[in-house]
Amino acid sequence: MSFPLIRSALLAVALLPCLASAAATLTLEAALQLAVQRSEAARASRAGILGATESARAAGQLPDPTLRVGIDNLPVTGPDRFSTTREPMTMKRVGISQEWLSTDKRNARQAAADATVERETVQARAAIADIRLQTTLAYVDAFYAAESSKLATAMEHHAREEFEAARARLAAAAVGSQEVLALGVARGTAEDESSDALQQQDAARLALQRWVGVMPDALAPLAEVPVPGEDAYVAGHPTVAALQRDLEVAKRAAAVAASNRSPNWTWEVGYGQRTGYADLVTFGVSIPIPVALDARQDRDTAARLALADKAEADLAEATRVAATQYQTLQSDARRLRERIERYRASVLATAAQRSSAAMAAYRSNQATLATLFESRHAEVEAQRKLLALQRDLARTLAQLAFRPIAFADEVAP
Repeated sequence: MSFPLIRSALLAVALLPCLASAAATLTLEAALQLAVQRSEAARASRAGILGATESARAAGQLPDPTLRVGIDNLPVTGPDRFSTTREPMTMKRVGISQEWLSTDKRNARQAAADATVERETVQARAAIADIRLQTTLAYVDAFYAAESSKLATAMEHHAREEFEAARARLAAAAVGSQEVLALGVARGTAEDESSDALQQQDAARLALQRWVGVMPDALAPLAEVPVPGEDAYVAGHPTVAALQRDLEVAKRAAAVAASNRSPNWTWEVGYGQRTGYADLVTFGVSIPIPVALDARQDRDTAARLALADKAEADLAEATRVAATQYQTLQSDARRLRERIERYRASVLATAAQRSSAAMAAYRSNQATLATLFESRHAEVEAQRKLLALQRDLARTLAQLAFRPIAFADEVAP
C-alpha cells in the first residue's frame, strides 16, 4: 500500500469521532478540529519545520574532511618516464585535510539556523490560525444563512395559507379579487425569497464543507469566544510575529557575515612513500589572507545589517497596522452591539406589536388579509435584518479571537 493511501486511512480513523458528531449537529470546536486535522497547509507547515530542524542540526558541524591522494615528481620524459619506482624524487602521497571553523563561528551559524526553525514554527502556527479563522467565518455564515432560511420558509408558509384563505373567502364573496391577486403576488414573492435564502444557505454550507470535509445536518449555536487585549492581539498577529522572526533571522545572518572577517584555517597531514628511500610525513596549515576586508567581508556584513534594518522597519509598520486593526474591530464590535440592542427595542418589538395588532384587526374584520400579510412580512424582514447584524458581530469577534497565533494549536514536527 502506498504512503498516501496509508496516510488517508490513518486520517480517516482519527477523524471518526468528529465525523460521527458532524453527521448530526456540528459544533464550532468540532469544526475547528476537523479543519486543522485535514488541512494540507498544516501538513506543509509541519514539513517546513522538520526541514529547518534537520538543517539546524548540521549547522554547527565542521565541514567534511578532504582525502588527498597523488603522486609527486612523476617523470614524463626520458627512459624512466611514467615510472613511480625508478626516480628517487618520485613519491606516492596520501593525506587528509580539514577546514577548521572557530567555536564562535559555529555558534553563530547554529544560532542563525535555530532562528530559521523558530521562523518556520511561527509560520506554521500562523497557517493554523488562518485555518481556524477561515473555518470560523464559514461556520458563522452557514449558521446565520440557515437561520435566515428558516424565517424565509416560515414566511412562505404564511403567504400560502393566507392566499388559500383569500381564495376561499373570494368564493364566498367575502373579499374582492384585488385582494386575492395582491396575496397571490405576495405568495410568489415569498416563494422566491425562500428559494433565494435556500440558495444562500447551500452556498454557505458548501463553503464550510471546503474546510471541514463534511456536510453537517445542523450547526450548533455560537458561543461567546474570549477576545484578547490589544497587546496580546498585536503580539500574536501573524504578520507581526512572522516579521519578528524575520528580524531575528536577519540579525543572526549579519552575525554570521561579521564572523567571516576571521578566515577559516585548514590543516593537512600527508604520508609520502618512496621506493628505496625513507618515507616522508608532511604537516601543513593553510591560512587565507584577507587583503581587502572593506571591499569584501565588510560589504557583506553591511548588506546583512541593512536587511536587518529593513526587517526592523517592516516590523514597526506591521505593529502599527495590527494595532489599528484591533482598534477598528473593537469599535465595530461595540457599535454592532449598540445597533443590535437599539434595533431589538425600536424596530423588532414594534414590528411584533404591529403584527399582533393586524391579527386582532383581521379577526374583528377591521383589516384585510393583505394588511395582515404585510405586517407579518415586515416583522420577518426585521428579524432577518437582526440576524444580519448578529452575523456581522460574530464575524468581527471571530477576527479578534482567532486571528492571533497565540490562540492557534501548537505545531510539532
